[in-house]
Amino acid sequence: MTTFDDILEEVGEFGRCQKRIFALLCMVSMPWAGVYVGIVFQGFTPDHWCRDPAVAELRQGCGWSLADTRRLTVPLVNSSGVLVHSTCEQYDLDWNATGLTCDRQDVDLSKAPMTSCRDGWDYDYEGRQSFVTEFDLVCADSWLVDMYQATLNVGFLVGSIAIGYLADRFGRKMSFLMSNLLNGITGILVAVAPNYVTLLVFRTLYGFGVKGGWVAGYVLITEIVGVEYRRTVGVLYQMFFSVGILLLPLLAYYISDWRWLQVVITVPYLVFLSYYWFIPESPRWLLSQNNSAKAVEITEAMAKENKKILSKNIESLKDDNADSNTASFMDLIRTPKMRKHTLILSFNWFTSAVVYQGLIMRLGILGGNVYIDFLISGLVEFPAAFLILFTIERIGRRLPFAAANIVAGASCFITAFIPDSMFWFKTVVACIGRLGITMAFEMVVFVNTELYPTFVRNLGVSVCSTLCDVGGIVAPFLLYRLAVIWLELPLIIFGSLAFLAGGLVLLLPETRGVPLPDTIDDIEFPERAKETAALKKQQLANLLATSNVSTNKDPAAV
Repeated sequence: MTTFDDILEEVGEFGRCQKRIFALLCMVSMPWAGVYVGIVFQGFTPDHWCRDPAVAELRQGCGWSLADTRRLTVPLVNSSGVLVHSTCEQYDLDWNATGLTCDRQDVDLSKAPMTSCRDGWDYDYEGRQSFVTEFDLVCADSWLVDMYQATLNVGFLVGSIAIGYLADRFGRKMSFLMSNLLNGITGILVAVAPNYVTLLVFRTLYGFGVKGGWVAGYVLITEIVGVEYRRTVGVLYQMFFSVGILLLPLLAYYISDWRWLQVVITVPYLVFLSYYWFIPESPRWLLSQNNSAKAVEITEAMAKENKKILSKNIESLKDDNADSNTASFMDLIRTPKMRKHTLILSFNWFTSAVVYQGLIMRLGILGGNVYIDFLISGLVEFPAAFLILFTIERIGRRLPFAAANIVAGASCFITAFIPDSMFWFKTVVACIGRLGITMAFEMVVFVNTELYPTFVRNLGVSVCSTLCDVGGIVAPFLLYRLAVIWLELPLIIFGSLAFLAGGLVLLLPETRGVPLPDTIDDIEFPERAKETAALKKQQLANLLATSNVSTNKDPAAV
């Protein structure tokens, strides 16, 4: 009996066919960046203050700028010992009785009564529009901004489980395509939502398909390349997310309306529907479903595109786990090592999401140039991919994974206590933290795929990554609400989570150079799995030698 890993050595572990499929699927990561962290621009909260119709008349009549209007008519309040212009209160008085005119501006209003905003807000965001400015989500309603990201992650949570299950039951390709169809429809609905409640409903449905489709694509490409290339395709697949991170501030700068930005982010998902004609189903999954005939057909097509000749051994292509093809959640926790893997990986998904999203969304509340800050932070992510590629084959998966979390945690702690006067030093340390958590986030994905057998792999990744979605739900509330108390308080929480995650990673087994497991026994008894793999490799070598002798006499290769 010949396994798919055996045949891959003949097909080519990363030939022309796999490279073409890989290049196509990498494109999926770019728009996901806009979906995942687009809130920084779509939900940007600019400087704002209470709108007063009487003040608006004065401003128009006197030709005052927004800055002049704010200086003259907005009350000062104490914020952490510093006097700042109020964003949620206005003077409760008759401006015609104050004596304030175009020529006389030295009016003392320090004892004037104040009240909450009654006529909406003015925003220092001329020529641009976020959903915050459109729906006035400030002051008492500012917590509703958190819901924009939270509802997306609720969609991620439900969708990743549902689509993960469907991908294991009905195939990687079909789940990927259906996800993209859903993404295209719901993404456009988000862009045309007439009110904020409707927007949140469509946003939840949008999240339902986005993440599940991305994971299905990741699992598909991982399953059709050889073990020596899994690490490379896994890291580069995620690195294109960083490409999307770099493109996002450029798009947001030139597209001033959040609705049109949403349309631009969504259009690629409709384009991805054309992949129906360009990517195959995973032969490894087909084998797990006892569909050997279709698996052989696709494998032969891959070999033809790679310009390789297959031996007759493909006729005996089977899956060791074909009789246990129904995936269930209990498979993830029934046995001791599977249970340990599931718990540790789930916590690392949670931590990666909280810290990664928290550090990115924090850029929107620091008060600098959000476009430049976002671009710089995005550039930091690229060294993460190359560090992973450099270390995981030389050192392994476990130590770089743990170190990335610990470095991120230490950087968060240090950044919290660096004074603002040391701006550049604080920025560098924060970037190191972003680098560390990016490495951890990218590593948890492919380490997760390497620690589950084929028949439950997609479900395993999806279930563990639900904690990522829980982290995404928590992150905006954790950041925005705690930052009101102390701007750096969220960093203390981020650092604590990252330290704990790094320590837990050290309890996982090393997967460097280990073939993808096919059965739960491969996880529970790894030494036995290594012996079996070595025996199969020797048997294949013997069969190939016999086949070569036969081929010299009769070129009847498949």
